[in-house]
Amino acid sequence: MPFDMPAKFPLGRRNLLKTLASAGILGMLSPITEKAEAQVASATRGVPVPKIKDISVIETAPQGSRLTVVKITTDQPGLYGYGCATFTQRADLVKPAVERYLKPLLMNKPTNRIEDIWWTCYDSSYWRNGPVLNNAISGVDQALWDIKGRLAGMSVYDLVGGKCREAVDTYAHADGQEYEQVIAAAKQYIAQGWRHVRVQVGLPGMAGYGAQHGAAQETFKPLTNAPLFEPTYQFRRAIKLLEIARTELGEEVELLHDMHERLTPNLAVEFCKQAEKFRMYFLEDPLSPEDLGYFKQIRQNCATPIAMGELFNSPHEWSPLIDEQLIDYIRCHLSQVGGFTPARKISLLAENYGVRTAWHGPGDVSPIGHTAHCHLDLVSHNFGIQEYTPFNDRTQEVFQGCPQMKDGYLWVSEKPGWGMEIDEKLAAKFPFTNPVNGLNGGWGELRTLDGTVIKQ
Repeated sequence: MPFDMPAKFPLGRRNLLKTLASAGILGMLSPITEKAEAQVASATRGVPVPKIKDISVIETAPQGSRLTVVKITTDQPGLYGYGCATFTQRADLVKPAVERYLKPLLMNKPTNRIEDIWWTCYDSSYWRNGPVLNNAISGVDQALWDIKGRLAGMSVYDLVGGKCREAVDTYAHADGQEYEQVIAAAKQYIAQGWRHVRVQVGLPGMAGYGAQHGAAQETFKPLTNAPLFEPTYQFRRAIKLLEIARTELGEEVELLHDMHERLTPNLAVEFCKQAEKFRMYFLEDPLSPEDLGYFKQIRQNCATPIAMGELFNSPHEWSPLIDEQLIDYIRCHLSQVGGFTPARKISLLAENYGVRTAWHGPGDVSPIGHTAHCHLDLVSHNFGIQEYTPFNDRTQEVFQGCPQMKDGYLWVSEKPGWGMEIDEKLAAKFPFTNPVNGLNGGWGELRTLDGTVIKQ
């Protein structure tokens, strides 16, 4: 009978209930019906959908890195949300992108239509997939998820399906000018409970990545006074570090290393081949986004696990690598790709191809952004590892409710939304400043011996 009900009772719910009552069936259904109606009434209890009343930008640098956070205030008293829009290299551009372009577009829109708002922001500029706009959109997107969680009284991870794991496994950064310093730092992290350690060593006389070294450029006689870097020197130095690290730290620790796209494509392929014997957890960013075609050569020549993605802005960059299974870990910068909404889609796409997540988590991500990482990590079955950067005391005073570290695991607040609050008055006491190099957040230049500018 249930399958025929719609056809036999065309006059609607009231006539259906009368008929069921006369047949003596309503008594059997009433407990279920009443419970269902009570749930509907509770969910639609006459509270109007919150609308966007104001969008503002919080800029602060309690730890040195210039952090940008978007705050969306709704028309319901006390209901607001925060989202990370941090783009340190061009930090001054994000605030006007939010306040002068996205705010007029979004005022009075309902906050529950997150997907629609994301696409509205993305399409409104016509020219798309740039880091300034993507970071601005990310701030809006994450703030809307925070609002939705606060309104529902649920953590964001619960809104999108609930936990797959109890906490977020992380890796720490062991750096040093010399091999011995790197190994000593790694052993300290392992003693503190970390199971995964990224190792980076300085490059004597050059500007190495991850661990700087005292300048001794007279040894090499470069043709310019700019910071010096030669890929072949880095190649030999890093391979030696991995050999020492595996010997000194043993087989159980998971080793990671960031190549930071600094080798030529052919040299990067060779590096991945030689690194295979050290059985690493992954090699990070062996190639730049401009050289994605070389990932096929890496895959054809070795089984070294590869992580890639922190510079990605567009699906045109990550989709082919995932679809062709050319990488093992996708590690996009959450705000760079547009926020929590697109990152969740990246994770789900990667899951279908056996690719795991390892979101980019350096110091130039706000604690709101790090928290969004953790919520994604908790709900993604294909989570791999999370890059971790500790928060200093000032940062934790400004950003209240930061994820807590214990034995190499990050634990998030159980409060609704992201579970975080920002002390805006205190945040204002740590304004943006122009870094020592005077380039307002830019990295400047890096040159080879003959003076050629290279990627950083």
